[in-house]
Amino acid sequence: MSDFETVAATENQAARRGPSGEPGTPNQIGAAHKPRSLAGDAWRDLRRNPIFWISLALVVIFTLMALAPGLFTTNDPSDCLLSRQHAGPSGGAIFGYDFQGCDTYSRAVHGTRASLLVGALSALGTGVIALVVGMVAGYFGRWIDAVLSRVIDVVLGIPLLLAAIVLLKRVGNASPTVRITAVIFVLAILGWTTAARVVRSSVITAKEQDYVAAARMLGAGHGRIMWRHILPNSLAPAIVVLTIALGSFIAAEATLSFLGIGLKAPTISWGQDIDTGRIHMRESATPLIVPSTFLALTVLAFIMLGDAIRDAFDPKLR
Repeated sequence: MSDFETVAATENQAARRGPSGEPGTPNQIGAAHKPRSLAGDAWRDLRRNPIFWISLALVVIFTLMALAPGLFTTNDPSDCLLSRQHAGPSGGAIFGYDFQGCDTYSRAVHGTRASLLVGALSALGTGVIALVVGMVAGYFGRWIDAVLSRVIDVVLGIPLLLAAIVLLKRVGNASPTVRITAVIFVLAILGWTTAARVVRSSVITAKEQDYVAAARMLGAGHGRIMWRHILPNSLAPAIVVLTIALGSFIAAEATLSFLGIGLKAPTISWGQDIDTGRIHMRESATPLIVPSTFLALTVLAFIMLGDAIRDAFDPKLR
């Protein structure tokens, strides 16, 4: 028996024995030989990361706030009386009232829906564009990759907020639905470049693997290979990037609304309330602080969640 066979036999005997040296159970033997996956290692790291749980808790809270604001406040954000202008906390208005006599806390809670809606749909549109462009460029390569890479560079060089201001200026005094759709569309077509680069890199790595070569030898077409073999291996890094981008889109929407370019009344937006609170800050700072805090916590939660997931799936950090 060779040295290699001797070592292998010793390891197999050890795997079949329990901690005390007794023969192990079938479950113990199976666990000893069970391969470790990247997803399993990532989940193990995430469970031990307090930042992941804190950010996830904040994301769940703000998502519930957007879907069911009645769970957090029973006051109507449009119920405004000038007689309560800058009044202190009373009843359900735990943070008092703004300059129009509206419940500051209720407006912040109901403003979550528009911000998360814009951020989520913008990230979804960005993900679709990034997956299509990144997969086509990375899989086919050559002149297709060269052309698409130059397109990515051109779009990446366009300042997002400046281009969004120019494009949204043409919307004018449209209905709330049209304005929300326009903001989502503009953010999606301007914010997909980073995710596309990540997908392209993942596809270039995946298409060189043995299972792709085996599928090609078995006669699988380009569409089947991209859909069944390459796409599943490119989704994880794209989801991480899009989670971070979602927070950036929420901040971008608030900035556009703050400048009077994004969402407008009757749609409730944190950006609008921050702008109004800034104007009347000397009378009362609470209408400025409350929506600003909601915005900061939401953006921070999504960015921290994306960072935690990225670190867990990065094999270089192991």
